[in-house]
Amino acid sequence: MSSRPEIEVCETAEEAALVAAEAIASWLAAGLDENSRASFVGTGGSSPGPVYDLLSTLPLPWDQISVTLSDERWVPPTSPDSNERQLRERLMVGEAACARFVPLWSDAPTAEDAAEAAEAALADLFPADVVLLGMGEDGHFASLFPGSPVLEEGLDPFGGSLVIAVPAGDPAPAIERLSLTLYALKQAFLTIVLVRGEAKRRILEDRDDLPIHALFRATDMPVRVIWSP
Repeated sequence: MSSRPEIEVCETAEEAALVAAEAIASWLAAGLDENSRASFVGTGGSSPGPVYDLLSTLPLPWDQISVTLSDERWVPPTSPDSNERQLRERLMVGEAACARFVPLWSDAPTAEDAAEAAEAALADLFPADVVLLGMGEDGHFASLFPGSPVLEEGLDPFGGSLVIAVPAGDPAPAIERLSLTLYALKQAFLTIVLVRGEAKRRILEDRDDLPIHALFRATDMPVRVIWSP
């Protein structure tokens, strides 16, 4: 497929959230039609919150769906900076309360130890049925940042690792993190990239050298880029 997916333009962030939620639900249902279980990889940040709110109201067989995150800050789930906390508060409620959640964070001594533990715990979730990603204004996705000392490892499409530890750095990230790799994410049967704002649209249309473009080039599976102002 093209290494630059077509951008689906929505008039509002609310419309974009609805389009994304409907696509996620549809693909999870399709996955369950073929298998006894399905898996969904969510993301942090402000944009996916409304998507999770919508998904939590849908009567899917959530007890057959496993959920994890594309990345996580090296903080406990009680922290306001925790992506897990947002997922538990906005997705895993209502209809989706019975979904199985597999965290990236653990109380391991180091982020490297936590990445190793998450690698084993996540093995049966891949290939994921659906991945929801955001994108930063530096073109990063998950916690694969331009200039990171682990970027080459994280963007290796044949690397074999599902999870890596990402050290804090300048300019980003401010807090040590855990991240799924391109190798893990490229396997998804559907990837949705949810983006807002003109600056991010310009990255998608005018650049081809940032981490997000490596994702587009690596996957042979469908990628939907959903954009709103």
